[in-house]
Amino acid sequence: MAVRRIPVRALHETVANRIREMIRKGELTTGQRIVEKRLCEELGVSRTPLREALRTLSSEGLVELVPNRGAFVSRPTMAEVRDMFEAMSVLEGTCARLAARRMSETDLERLERLHRRLEQAYADRDPESYIQVNHAYHTLVQKAAGNRTLDGILSGLRHKAFLHRYRQLYQPDRFQASMEEHRRLMDAFRRRDPEAAERLMREHLINQCEALVYLYESSADTPAEGV
Repeated sequence: MAVRRIPVRALHETVANRIREMIRKGELTTGQRIVEKRLCEELGVSRTPLREALRTLSSEGLVELVPNRGAFVSRPTMAEVRDMFEAMSVLEGTCARLAARRMSETDLERLERLHRRLEQAYADRDPESYIQVNHAYHTLVQKAAGNRTLDGILSGLRHKAFLHRYRQLYQPDRFQASMEEHRRLMDAFRRRDPEAAERLMREHLINQCEALVYLYESSADTPAEGV
């Protein structure tokens, strides 16, 4: 297998992004031990940036570092998944409310462009593109809220939630429901309606959570029960 070399700049961040992608795509599964030597060979890096990346992912809750045993892909409990999306719904709802009031016309135009890309990804039945654009959409709403404290808290949660947000699109009818929720949310931003934007964003996150719970309960890759 050909070695895929990674640019030197921000090497550990690039490695962390690649491992997030591998987890999201199922190339690394929950509970799996991460074999450092094999991953270094695949990514074409030394162990130093890999270990820095693993520490970053550990702080995000995606990887568990076990003394004398190594690194493992975290296996969240169902309660942790619910707690995470409950917190995200409140925080992102607040961001949506503030963004509806504060976003500039330029921000609104950028949001419109991202919305059109979501529509195209949906029309193409391309969940990979949809989730990437969706990530950019939610990040823009977060930035447009203009609250640095909220931005910092949500940025920490976003990487961890990204994996789950991707998976829930494969729940039957969830792709269509997600697009419809985004249409209503975009309309609230166009109308500069903070109350509607907050309510719709919170409902969007809760619906994601419910789809995930159903998916995990019917899947072999189910988070552990317990607290």
